Amino acid sequence: MQETLQIPFRFKEKVEELAKELFYCALESSEKQEVLLKNIKESFFYVSKALDCGICNTKWEQFVVGIKALKPKLQLDAEAAYNNDPAAKSVREVYLAYPGFYAIAMYRISHILWQLDIPVLPRMISEYAHGVTGTDIHPGATIGHSFFIDHATGVVIGETAVIHNHVVIYQGVTLGGITVEKALANTKRHPTIKDHVTIYANATVLGGTVEIGENSIIGANVWITKSIPENSIVTYKSDIKITNR
Repeated sequence: MQETLQIPFRFKEKVEELAKELFYCALESSEKQEVLLKNIKESFFYVSKALDCGICNTKWEQFVVGIKALKPKLQLDAEAAYNNDPAAKSVREVYLAYPGFYAIAMYRISHILWQLDIPVLPRMISEYAHGVTGTDIHPGATIGHSFFIDHATGVVIGETAVIHNHVVIYQGVTLGGITVEKALANTKRHPTIKDHVTIYANATVLGGTVEIGENSIIGANVWITKSIPENSIVTYKSDIKITNR
């Protein structure tokens, strides 16, 4: 049965503005957060009503608790970027100019909504971040602290992916499912990445039972569909040859 679509005028833009306000609110002091959240509440309920999310004051209060708890988590993410990227001159630069950090912040906001079983809105926020940063993180993914995405562009992290702490990934990395079937919607389809793993550019890790063991390094352009033990280095051997003309 096809649904009748009734979308308010410029609704996606309203969600994008809400996402931006939530980003800045999450980084503010406790006193300023209280003021910002009073203004955000009206937009939040407007969007929720338009999406028929069934938001009540209880869920709003739970969401507020989650937003107020984000700042220390985002601080760890920003510090991870600063500590892992020689090009970063300050943590402030990370906050203001790093697309990977922005994508992670939007994920953490949308993840709060996801955990509250609020439909559609977390996906809209993650898709806004995808459009801005080139990074597609499903709000259902589970991501630990001190996470760094370098360069950001082309990164895909699936709904049931689990990323532990102190993980670094580079552009073009995919943490995806090995098969795409609707019947698998309620199963773990995406890999688990343990602590202190680095995954370099354009590596692809697929499968819900796949685990990348802690302290491992996954090299660029590697394709993985089996678990990797801890303390491993996985590389791809190129067949490119250079000869004289």
